[in-house]
Amino acid sequence: MSAPLLDSHLVVDRGAFRLDVRLTVGAGEVVALLGPNGAGKTTALRALAGLQPLTAGHLLLDGVDLDRPDRARWIPPERRRVGVVFQDYLLFPHLSALDNVAFGPRRQGLDRRAARVQAAGWLDRVGLSGHARSRPRQLSGGQAQRVALARALAVRPRLLLLDEPLAALDARTRLDTRAHLHRHLADHDGATLLVTHDPLDALALADRLVIVEDGRVVQEGDAATVTARPRTDYVARLVGLNLYRGHADGHRVRLGDGFALATADRLDGDAFVVFRPAAVALHPRQPDGSPRNTWPATVAGVQRHGDNLRVQLAGPVAAAADVTPAAAAQLRLEPGQRVWAAVKASETRAYPAGPAEPDG
Repeated sequence: MSAPLLDSHLVVDRGAFRLDVRLTVGAGEVVALLGPNGAGKTTALRALAGLQPLTAGHLLLDGVDLDRPDRARWIPPERRRVGVVFQDYLLFPHLSALDNVAFGPRRQGLDRRAARVQAAGWLDRVGLSGHARSRPRQLSGGQAQRVALARALAVRPRLLLLDEPLAALDARTRLDTRAHLHRHLADHDGATLLVTHDPLDALALADRLVIVEDGRVVQEGDAATVTARPRTDYVARLVGLNLYRGHADGHRVRLGDGFALATADRLDGDAFVVFRPAAVALHPRQPDGSPRNTWPATVAGVQRHGDNLRVQLAGPVAAAADVTPAAAAQLRLEPGQRVWAAVKASETRAYPAGPAEPDG
């Protein structure tokens, strides 16, 4: 395999918080960095952009050392071949869309006319040639996002950083802009890092997911692997699964409080068990019939979730269940109500709970 375009070990100390993340991205690859608030995503992005020097570790881009504290080497942001699209775009309000995009090439030494010719080409590529003279305040959110993307790409970066690039958009604009962004990223031959908390953006745009919590990588892999086998509660919530850890003995996994879940998979040793909220059936009394996992539960909360209702259950197995409004009305679900929950063994998945191994 060829060496990755971005090869980094990002170690940053900020007070009591330490970021310690190994991150690689290949040429033409889009990697999504996900994690809860405070996980270290923004710190990682700032370190890659040159806005936050490393405490230790290294940062190589296309074989060039950009930051290596043990050798006292640090390259300032303006000399890095890095383009950034910030969450709020940060377009220059006094410049037209054309001159916003031309700013980077001008800084790289092109004269004004040549920089504007390049910028016009980029605006045409993002479908905004008719808005070249518009100021940022005259642009819609989706248009401003595309100008910011054109500005970042105009410097021909070897690393493109996208910081929550769709977060400021409404749902409809977000869908359209995501499709535009996907097409432009497919044409980018450098490395791309997408920093986001939105699983839909990550799944739609990225080739690989890296999940960080508390400054550490907790899971890494392609979308299919991460969504099928979450390894932390955060990842399970992200992909919409109930997750439990216990000890497997054949087709049963005993959880920490002694409750056991029957599973379709046969395992021995430490294991994770997952099942979808839609796989949880709720009953007014203990159900009879085919063998399944059943337990008494208390309704802790009910909220709308798409076309259904998401019911939070407390009890020996805390779980989320998705039910139709009709079923909720029939059961008269409300906080504090006692119900029975049931999940068929065939609806569960069990897998080893050893240390997470990054793919590739």
